Amino acid sequence: MTLRLFDTATREVRDFVPLVAGQVGIYLCGATVQAPPHIGHLRSAVAFDVLVRWLTRTGYRVTLVRNVTDIDDKILAKAAAADEPWWAWAQANERAFTAAYDAVGVLPPSYEPRATGHVPAMVELMERLVERGHAYAADTGDVYFDVRSWEQYGSLTNQRVEDMVPAPDDAPAGDDKRDARDFALWKAAKPTEPSTAAWETPYGRGRPGWHLECSAMAQRYLGDAFDIHGGGLDLRFPHHENEQAQSRAAGYAFAHYWLHNGWVTQGGAKMSKSLGNGLLVTEVLRSTRPAVLRYAMTAVQYRSMLEWSDATLVEAEATWDRLAGFVERAAERVGAADDDEVAKVELPAEFVAAMDDDLNVPAALAVVHEHLRAGNTAIAADDLDAVRAEMVALRAMLDVLGLDPAGAQWSRSGGDARYERALASIVGSELGARAAARAARDFATSDAIRDRLAAAGVVVEDSPTGARWSLA
Repeated sequence: MTLRLFDTATREVRDFVPLVAGQVGIYLCGATVQAPPHIGHLRSAVAFDVLVRWLTRTGYRVTLVRNVTDIDDKILAKAAAADEPWWAWAQANERAFTAAYDAVGVLPPSYEPRATGHVPAMVELMERLVERGHAYAADTGDVYFDVRSWEQYGSLTNQRVEDMVPAPDDAPAGDDKRDARDFALWKAAKPTEPSTAAWETPYGRGRPGWHLECSAMAQRYLGDAFDIHGGGLDLRFPHHENEQAQSRAAGYAFAHYWLHNGWVTQGGAKMSKSLGNGLLVTEVLRSTRPAVLRYAMTAVQYRSMLEWSDATLVEAEATWDRLAGFVERAAERVGAADDDEVAKVELPAEFVAAMDDDLNVPAALAVVHEHLRAGNTAIAADDLDAVRAEMVALRAMLDVLGLDPAGAQWSRSGGDARYERALASIVGSELGARAAARAARDFATSDAIRDRLAAAGVVVEDSPTGARWSLA
């Protein structure tokens, strides 16, 4: 079966055919680092991480470019309110985003360019648009894209120019702007803004508009044409509409497929700081294991809205514990599988079909749970060959989703065998002493050992084959 993806531009599911056989170029709109990330920010990163993992697993060489917007109106305003240099404010929040991505197992992009590092490329693109008659410089030093100069403007979101609402961050029509819908490529420096937040151009000092940066960086790292442009559903208009217009007006084919992920919602409303309902990633992770948060973000198909409630993490935690618990029990019986075996095993056909169907993760997880049930049945029947086969298959499928419980990201030791050995030795000694106490019917000592382990975050479970332990 061929991978099929829903292309927002054509509003249909299409066979995915890359521009170059065996290679895929993806541009993903990344963070505007005005503040630390809330869980809504993770949705896009996790959704496209699953896409990258699936493409890689099926044999593609993937180049992922995820930008960082480190200069814009909100960054300048918030930095000024905090009495911090704007660049220091942006850098601190960029580090917070990186930490959040790492915490939930998002693979690093091939390239992560910052807007401030690519101003010459933006100026070059802007000059090209002015020369072609698609942009104009105002007396104020602002430079605007002339939306009526490009006949296809509005094609991405299926809108007529007359029906569009001007972007809120751009000035209304006036003496310096031909149409209220024209959007800023370049914003002239203002006396109220730091002098460091401006660059020289043929049109005067200033800084880039939001839309210009992505077109310039996509062209710089992926060329005139590339396979997939991605981002959150809220970016379709005006950001992605404007990106496509300015890039194609400049003569670049730009993206061949557009993919947009749904939002994280609360009470049906998009999660955002402006609504006051954002949950900071750092706060969520104080009480939630990163793997559980990753599962909650992954389990919903990328185009669907993810409604966040108190039950979201409770359900994700219970499911994660079942998956990780089976892998641990199976490894105890048949030995752990190495990562190479997991990476090369043939995936179940039903799982492959689900992933090729526009990354239908819920259907793929249904296959995972079928193998989970079969694996638990095999353990109960002491069918060790079946136990191993189901463990490897389950780990391989979960690895595609970034959720392999025995992988380096989520294993008990965090990828360092020294911690695994030390913890296993200490807990093993405690369990040995507890077993001796139980054999001597010294239940007070046995219970005290169990309570001591529980206080340290070690859960003990008695089974017909002996005591097992896991981390709470």
